[in-house]
Amino acid sequence: MSQNDLVIANQTFPATRADINNALQALGSTNSGATAPSTTYANMMWYDTSSNILKLRSEANDDWINVGYFDQSADAFRILDDTQVVNTSGTQTGLLGDQSTATWQAGTGNTESLVSPAKVKAAIDAFATTYVQPTANGEVGTYKFLVLNGGGIGAGGSYSGSSLLDSGVNAVQNLSATNTVYNSSATQLSRGSSYQSGTWRAMGGVTYNSGSTYGRGTLFLRIS
Repeated sequence: MSQNDLVIANQTFPATRADINNALQALGSTNSGATAPSTTYANMMWYDTSSNILKLRSEANDDWINVGYFDQSADAFRILDDTQVVNTSGTQTGLLGDQSTATWQAGTGNTESLVSPAKVKAAIDAFATTYVQPTANGEVGTYKFLVLNGGGIGAGGSYSGSSLLDSGVNAVQNLSATNTVYNSSATQLSRGSSYQSGTWRAMGGVTYNSGSTYGRGTLFLRIS
């Protein structure tokens, strides 16, 4: 451990040699000591032996910046918690540290950081216990059999509820092997007069036939 003001005074040769040796020893030990050097310079390194943390003096020479922790028992370097990961412009892109459990459970944080398996489980459990499967008629996440008012239906397509009517499925009589209705007067769909709200996704496709007198309907899932 050695510290020095790093200024070689105008003095006798033996004292000058001692001063030079002390300055070099201070540099060689990274100005190590339990307290900060009394004389500091911008960008100066200091190894704080009281905390085992290597520090760098700020360019304004008004504070110390923690660089890292040195585990003297394990002879290993340790990264300090909550160290920011930044790009070459200094913009933060991540965090080497953890965030609060509430942040993980809410799913609101967007900072890339470390997370323990226990916090991942807690977040999953929090969502699992609060999520309720929608059941109300026409609610987002529920299915309905609807009829499109005009045009064909493409499987997987999204449709506005303002063009979809309530419908019911009646018994289809006597289907042949090619799904042709023997009784052409059998009603396959009953179309209501109530249009829907929101946006719906078609779970099946129906080809448009301008000469058909039957409704063009399939199963829909409300997605918004």
